Amino acid sequence: MKHAPGVTVPEAALAEEIAARVVNKNRAQHGESVQASLSSINDISASRWGGQRSHQGAGGRTVLQLRNEARPRGLKGRSVMNKAQLEAALT
Repeated sequence: MKHAPGVTVPEAALAEEIAARVVNKNRAQHGESVQASLSSINDISASRWGGQRSHQGAGGRTVLQLRNEARPRGLKGRSVMNKAQLEAALT
């Protein structure tokens, strides 16, 4: 992937990762992947959600997205936390 002028390497790496996730999610939803998470299969397609989950606005991230972010951080009790508690613990 070529980097646009003014785009830093971390931004380009993040864009590449997001693109890969979208492709993998689409493959999972169409039964083309060996392994697929339930959130990939049961969620709306990447082409439909567009900016609906841009981590901003009234809706923000889903509880599932927050729990998935909390897991690598080792946040204790994440499975019983509600959305507001998860958001507070992750900030």
